[in-house]
Amino acid sequence: MIGNDGLTPAVVKETDAALNAHGLIKVRVLGDDRAQRDAMYLQLADQLGAAPIQHIGKLLVLWRPKPEKEKAVDEDRMRGPKDVKVLKYSKRGGQRPEVKTLRVLGNQRLSAGGQVKRAKPKQKSIKKGRHD
Repeated sequence: MIGNDGLTPAVVKETDAALNAHGLIKVRVLGDDRAQRDAMYLQLADQLGAAPIQHIGKLLVLWRPKPEKEKAVDEDRMRGPKDVKVLKYSKRGGQRPEVKTLRVLGNQRLSAGGQVKRAKPKQKSIKKGRHD
């Protein structure tokens, strides 16, 4: 919202943050002078590198593509824990199977028999490490 003070640095900063977060925003202007609102609209669009989409009354609509978020890739990170339900069937046919909930960590796997096994570290190739 742009108050009676006009286009202050704080308004520009907040509008820039909103455009980074949302891409398409509406800004309300309190002033009654249409020419002044139009000038503010174009100045705001130029300062922030946004496209002026619509100007209806005291409402200004601006658009700017959202920046791509960079995800930090951590190579040492493993998968998180996972809760798995294991059914253990009885040797007698008429009884219900026993249900156990196991927590499988990132470096573990569940075998076909319902046992938790640790993953072995991957072997590194001898040929790749050698430089001739």
